[in-house]
Amino acid sequence: MNRLLLTVLALATSAAMGCGSVPPLASDFRSSEALAAAVLDAMADGDRARLDRLALDEREFRDHVWPDLPAARPERNLPFSYVWGDLHQKSRAGLSTTLGQQAGKRYRLRRVRFVETTPYQHYVVHRDSTFDVVDASGAESSLRVCGAFLEKDGVWKVFSYVVDD
Repeated sequence: MNRLLLTVLALATSAAMGCGSVPPLASDFRSSEALAAAVLDAMADGDRARLDRLALDEREFRDHVWPDLPAARPERNLPFSYVWGDLHQKSRAGLSTTLGQQAGKRYRLRRVRFVETTPYQHYVVHRDSTFDVVDASGAESSLRVCGAFLEKDGVWKVFSYVVDD
C-alpha cells in the first residue's frame, strides 16, 4: 500500500511540476545559417505569414525573453505590454519595408554575420545581422533583412526585423 501511495504521489508531483513549465521555442532551426536561409526563401516567396512564424511571438517573448531583460526589473516600471507592443510594432514595420524591397528576389546565403552578441541568463541575442548572399546572376552582396536573432536551447528564431542603418 505504501509503495502504491508513493508512486501516486510521485506521479502527481511530476505532473504538477510539468504544468508550470514553459513550452520550448517553436523553431526547427539549429543554426543562424539555417534560419537566415529560411528568411531569404520566405522573402523571395513574399510569404509574410511564414516570416511572422520565423520570429518570436508574444507568448515566446513573454515566457523566454522578458524575464531576463533589464526592462522587466520592477524598478524600471515598464509593463510587458508596452515593451512587447513597441518591439512588435517596429518589427512588423521593418518587415513590411524589407519585404517590399526583397519580395521575389532569390538569393543563396553564403554566411550570416552579427555585429554584437549579448548573452543573457537563458539565451543569447545576436544583433545587427548581415546576410552575405549571391543572386541568380552570381553577383555577391550583403543584405540587412533582420535586426537580431535569438538563440536558446540550441534553436534559433528571429528576434526582430528592425534594421537600423
